[in-house]
Amino acid sequence: MDPWLIWLIVAAVLAVVEILTLTAALGMLGVAALVTSGTAALGLPPPLQFLVFAAVATVTLLFVRPVAMRHLRRPQVARFGVDALVGQAAYVVAEVSAVDGRVRIGGEEWTARAYDETLVIPRGKTVDVMEISGTTAFVYPRD
Repeated sequence: MDPWLIWLIVAAVLAVVEILTLTAALGMLGVAALVTSGTAALGLPPPLQFLVFAAVATVTLLFVRPVAMRHLRRPQVARFGVDALVGQAAYVVAEVSAVDGRVRIGGEEWTARAYDETLVIPRGKTVDVMEISGTTAFVYPRD
């Protein structure tokens, strides 16, 4: 079997394993194997192929992987759906207690419960949405 084909198979296997593990390291080694496949196709002897593999792997692991990992670990920029409602202000439409109540959040009416079960929040107060569970907003009064 030709050396370039072996390097190409190694690159493909590393790429598949990278997709399954998301470590970014195996992907960089796969790129190094792919580049080495190209040099092997040009006819470089095996010792130089290993040197090319080691050089490309080192460069990608030292310089490209940290950037890739920073992008993978970036926190979510925007919250969507009910997650976006947590932390917003709401207006109490009907008295809120531990068992019943209604609030208006951004123009929509929600069933509500007091976040602190000992509280009763009267109509007309402004509250903060602490949590959303299903269709119920758990709220706490602003002081």
